[in-house]
Amino acid sequence: MLKSLRLFINAAIERSDLTVEAKRYPKICRGRCDSDLAAEVIIAEHAAKLLLEKFGRRLCNMTPAVCRRMFSACFGKGCLNMEKIKIGRNDPCWCGSGKKYKKCHCDIDEIISEHEVLGEIVPPRKIIKNKVQIDGIRESAKINTLVLDYVAERIKEGVTTEDIDRWVYERTTELGAIPAPLNYEGFPKSVCTSINEVVCHGIPSESVVLKDGDIINVDVSTIYNNYFGDASRMFCIGNVSEEKKKLVEVTREAVFLGLEQVKPWAHLGDIGQVINDLAKSNGYSVVREIGGHGIGLEFHEDPWVSYVTTKGTDMLLVPGMIFTIEPMINMGTHKIVYDESDGWTVRTADGKPSAQWEIQVLVTETGHEVLSG
Repeated sequence: MLKSLRLFINAAIERSDLTVEAKRYPKICRGRCDSDLAAEVIIAEHAAKLLLEKFGRRLCNMTPAVCRRMFSACFGKGCLNMEKIKIGRNDPCWCGSGKKYKKCHCDIDEIISEHEVLGEIVPPRKIIKNKVQIDGIRESAKINTLVLDYVAERIKEGVTTEDIDRWVYERTTELGAIPAPLNYEGFPKSVCTSINEVVCHGIPSESVVLKDGDIINVDVSTIYNNYFGDASRMFCIGNVSEEKKKLVEVTREAVFLGLEQVKPWAHLGDIGQVINDLAKSNGYSVVREIGGHGIGLEFHEDPWVSYVTTKGTDMLLVPGMIFTIEPMINMGTHKIVYDESDGWTVRTADGKPSAQWEIQVLVTETGHEVLSG
């Protein structure tokens, strides 16, 4: 029976009317649902129709849950690649833009296919944003930048990290948005504040006071109309040592050197290569376990962005992708330790300073656009 079922589902995939049903896909998923699930149900329903013709009424009126179980039994959970289903040139584009496929992502998909044939890692469609999504993410990112500007105007010696948290919460909500970190997977504050040897995810506290000579990373993330913005900046407090200043400056230089690599049909590895090379040439090291990430429809999306990769490797960069460039560069070893007492704070293993800048980047058809930073 399963052998016959497999044959009929394969036949269903080839049916021309599947393309018509597949038009429902962007409306069903909107980039937020399990696209494999939506596609499995569509194809399983078509297979059920064919099976009905062959085996009779006992396979009639199958529910989506039964359809999915049927599909998974034949092919394994999540094995269907919705992106392999052919879309007609005059059909609506899969991205949900409402445009005809030939006037939207058709040409881009052809280029992606050429790279995929060569064995390259290509982005799934769910992380390629359409114009409506990009516009929404851009607005969230603008608010995110305004909040960082607000912090920059006020941060100084004697301020507590709790003060910074209050500023971020108040300014974000004044602008009609929500601080993304607040209660995210249990994180208790609205912003991450990471001082000196703290690599990232420092938790604001009334007892942590900024002192002369400190360096601090303030990492702000914003939700506005269900879209996400994310960026961070380093601040030097008072009279900072030349060693720390250089670390902060080189880290910022690394971010923008990485940004220069962002263009269509380049690779994430191009970014990692130049950042790691610059860090090592200055005697620094790049944190390996924590990196950048896709963002926009969710706080953390694919791809994960490493900064110890090699040019020409890792995921292909395609117009519509949005991700962060945020290397954490340490003065000493790349090794890190996690604070088990709070479950969040990450420090350098040797206690030496670390620095991080973060920008949110959109891959455009001609290059890139910095959305927040």
